[in-house]
Amino acid sequence: MGDMGTTNHSEVTDFILVGFRVHPELHILLFLLFLFVYAMILLGNIGIMVIIMKEPRLNTPMYFFLGNLSFIDLFYSSVIAPKAMINFWSESKSISFAGCVTQLFLFALFIVTEGFLLAAMAYDRFIAICNPLLYSVQMSTRFCVQLVAGSYFCGCISSVLQASMTFTLSFCASWTIDHFYCDDRPLQRLSCSTIFIHKLVSYCLSGIIILPTIIVIIVSYLYIVSTVVKIPSTEGRQKAFSTCSSHLGVVSVLYGAGSFMYLTPDTYPELSKVASLCYTLLTPMLNPLIYSVRNKDVKEALRKILRENIFLFISV
Repeated sequence: MGDMGTTNHSEVTDFILVGFRVHPELHILLFLLFLFVYAMILLGNIGIMVIIMKEPRLNTPMYFFLGNLSFIDLFYSSVIAPKAMINFWSESKSISFAGCVTQLFLFALFIVTEGFLLAAMAYDRFIAICNPLLYSVQMSTRFCVQLVAGSYFCGCISSVLQASMTFTLSFCASWTIDHFYCDDRPLQRLSCSTIFIHKLVSYCLSGIIILPTIIVIIVSYLYIVSTVVKIPSTEGRQKAFSTCSSHLGVVSVLYGAGSFMYLTPDTYPELSKVASLCYTLLTPMLNPLIYSVRNKDVKEALRKILRENIFLFISV
């Protein structure tokens, strides 16, 4: 591959994904863990999308957003998990330069889109609880589509900037990425370029992405709480809060796992990988569980679909 001391990023053809530094005998255990989690992600998120498409009662803005959330969770985990599982059995553990660019780009695209989508879902709950008479007008189909499209647009712009900044660096120290997928931080450690500007732009970009979404979520829930506490009946307050509890659970899981990942010091790479695992795989696994366990409409729709399918099976 040439002289590693002088090689520029343009000459890199492959990176090596180190993965988890564990005893080789544990690779099969990790593979089975990844396989189980990924199977749960596929089952849960595809299940949520099927339920929403098949049940007419769920043809509302809230479930339109939830269907898109499941789609995003399904695809950003699929960017990470299959390659990680292949590498447990591969001796080379290599990923092409183009594959690494694609993985970083798609992961950034879907994860940023999810942040904006969760903000849109918080706004949806705010309108539903604080302005219920105007809900059907303000949360029209056109406006909901615009919110989702805007979320994807912001994700796309962010991922283009992130990927282009990262892969214009020169990688002359090593091509070995101490991680189980191509992420910005371990790639920075491989660079022999000056990364001060890169880090500054990354922090600014993170602030531009995170602050507005967090502000929308917090302000929406402040208004929601102030409205719900004025509801005279206990049953009414519980019903209002129940429509928000699933969304709050998903927000807590995503931002909690994300904070754990990005606040973990680089001096503990193995801990950083565990934090990344929570962020990239556990979050999309837990989201459909949160919505199916805590949401009455989803549970009833699931029971209805299961009864229909069981009846058809028995009839045959």
